[in-house]
Amino acid sequence: MKTMSVNKVITQPVDITKAVVTLVSDDLLHRKNVAIEVLRLDLIHPVISGNKWFKLKYHIREALQQNKKGILTFGGAWSNHLVATALACAQANLASMGIIRGERPATLSHTLQEVQDYAMQLQFISRPAYANDAAIIPVLQEKYPDYYLVPQGGQSHLGVLGAAEIGRLAQMESYSHICCATGTGTMLAGLVHAALPHQQVIGICSLKIPDNENNSLNSFVKPYASAPKQYKIFYDFHFGGYARKTDELIRFMNSIYQQHELPTDFVYTGKLFFGVMQLVQRDYFQPGSRLLLVHSGGLQGNRSLPAGTLTYL
Repeated sequence: MKTMSVNKVITQPVDITKAVVTLVSDDLLHRKNVAIEVLRLDLIHPVISGNKWFKLKYHIREALQQNKKGILTFGGAWSNHLVATALACAQANLASMGIIRGERPATLSHTLQEVQDYAMQLQFISRPAYANDAAIIPVLQEKYPDYYLVPQGGQSHLGVLGAAEIGRLAQMESYSHICCATGTGTMLAGLVHAALPHQQVIGICSLKIPDNENNSLNSFVKPYASAPKQYKIFYDFHFGGYARKTDELIRFMNSIYQQHELPTDFVYTGKLFFGVMQLVQRDYFQPGSRLLLVHSGGLQGNRSLPAGTLTYL
């Protein structure tokens, strides 16, 4: 990213008024008598887009109130969370440090190059060490006492409280279902926390994890639910696992852009839209259902794809 564009984006504030709600018109939806509207959180900022700002906002406030030097957080080479954190910290005059999963590559990803444009310091650690939270976090807290630690993806109570505010951007009470992609479960938990008694929150899981009540995702979300059936997680639309993809998914993403001008990413939102349309086809939703799909941004991850893979890059 050139210096001029970096300076411009650093001074550009998040504008939640740009999070418009758009109606999806489709023959399948018409036949099934199901309405889908999309909350375009991807439009609120070119970098701190989607759900990222909501999951970060209270962490940023806490770091400032505690007079911390900066924020330390975690992610992989194409992490949406890392790039959003780096820029949000730059805008708040906070330093930022990213703990990166895996050894340092010979050439940094576009994402890691971009976070360095926003002055994030990078530290690479092995995947086994990264996976051992209980061991690594106390070490980092002792080594960097002036940094406020934010879990990967903002996964925390503060992240959930921020994500719970997403529904305020739409007339949430008018929907029977609220649908989102889920990885850490932070946004899902926030939407569940804010859901009304007549609503069910649908999570389309991007991870290849066991479908049971005691998995890490369910364990995180469950305390925020007021009733057992208030949310439902689907685990069969991951296309091989986190950040995995197939030709079928890519074709679907290109098709939904061509038909509805909805850009999606292959890690989260592409799988969300695919999964929801499959559920409509399977008659999961009763006729007359009104669905709100949360477009959580993260389009920068598509830069890892070969040129020409997606028609809208």
